[in-house]
Amino acid sequence: MAYLIFDNGKVFEGTSFGHEGSIDGELVFNTGMMGYPESLTDPSYSGQILVITYPLVGNYGVAKPDRNNMDWPFESDKIHIKGLIISEYSEKNSHHSSVKSLSSWLKENKIPALSGIDTRMLTKHIRDNGNPTARISMDNQTAPKKLTPVNEIEKVSSKERATFGEGDKTVVVIDMGCKNNIIRSLIERGLKVIRVPWNDDLSGLDFDGVLISNGPGNPEFAGPTVKTIKSLFKKNIPTFGICMGNQVMAMAAGAKTFKMLYGHRGQNQPCLKLGTNRVFLTSQNHSYAIDEASLPSDWEPWFRNANDQTNEGVKHKTKPFFSVQFHPESFPGPTDTGFLFDRFKELL
Repeated sequence: MAYLIFDNGKVFEGTSFGHEGSIDGELVFNTGMMGYPESLTDPSYSGQILVITYPLVGNYGVAKPDRNNMDWPFESDKIHIKGLIISEYSEKNSHHSSVKSLSSWLKENKIPALSGIDTRMLTKHIRDNGNPTARISMDNQTAPKKLTPVNEIEKVSSKERATFGEGDKTVVVIDMGCKNNIIRSLIERGLKVIRVPWNDDLSGLDFDGVLISNGPGNPEFAGPTVKTIKSLFKKNIPTFGICMGNQVMAMAAGAKTFKMLYGHRGQNQPCLKLGTNRVFLTSQNHSYAIDEASLPSDWEPWFRNANDQTNEGVKHKTKPFFSVQFHPESFPGPTDTGFLFDRFKELL
């Protein structure tokens, strides 16, 4: 027997199928029906305990990463969630690419995980009350009331510059916790990519455009990145932001962000392109959003969530700057908005 404990004292009993240890984190849910290897390796989950709402998890095991294709199908080189909560664990996995079970993978990476939890009830609780601080414990320990704020961006960002692909145009990717498929998407379009740490000032680099990646936690920790983006705006360098990159670009423009009640995490979030009747299905993973009312007059909202009307993208009215809150690189999720990478390339 193992336990999931809320900061208000609520206790839920489950069965451990991961690492036999205790951890604390922010409890969040993802409504995706597939793609747990991709989700678990997404750096945007750093510091969080993930609840997967799909009822059966583990049935296709875990594949061997392809070292020749940036660890495909993983989104980084490690698991970033702090813990995993599911309803039912599939003891037997069956897939031609599977080399190990989800349980063994979690144990190798020292990630606690519980099954046998009513994830439908947990999801309803989070939707009504927001993301709680929670603890996975093997001995029913008390959960902390509040977590100490941590710069999760600094934890997950690369520590040095690295170059990928070849092409006539060069894009700098500012790594806030970048998913591998963002870099793959750029390489597929014939672009050379230079990935740099989140606090790199870009000195000494020759490039045609900049992409600010996704990342975990509070965008208020991204001060050095915001400063860099402000300097890029003055030079009219084409700039594209994804997820946290959307928030960072808005902050560099002078706008504000706020924390949502429970955020968006899943593969079917509908986003309306403003000025049209077109709705795109998108993959998302974020806790913060842009306060549209705080956008300066030379910027405008571009996309909006069709469910809760929160901002899903902004763009400058005259200059080559745009960003989206969702993930056009998908993986997992729909590829409806992959054209945004083409748009970015055209601006270079």
